[in-house]
Amino acid sequence: MVLTDILIKPILSEKANAQQEKLRRYAFRVDRRANKLEIKKAIESFYGVSVVDVNTVVVPGKNKARYTKAGFIKGVKSSYKKALVTVAEGETIDLYANI
Repeated sequence: MVLTDILIKPILSEKANAQQEKLRRYAFRVDRRANKLEIKKAIESFYGVSVVDVNTVVVPGKNKARYTKAGFIKGVKSSYKKALVTVAEGETIDLYANI
């Protein structure tokens, strides 16, 4: 698998930001076929940090429904794979640099 296809985007939420500050742990949405070694190599090459630990979880899809003028609309939110990457002591990843 090519390194550019592994990382899809960083996850920027309140919980993820709190983990960045306290635990040096960053959350990324990754390709479902990527394993932990590939994710580690991609993070180290793109951001230039040394990765201590990689945890992965497949977030399941959820049923969504809402009421509109047109009626009741049902759908499914797709599932995805999330990687929680812990970097070495004293290193950070600047996720807001490219905005």
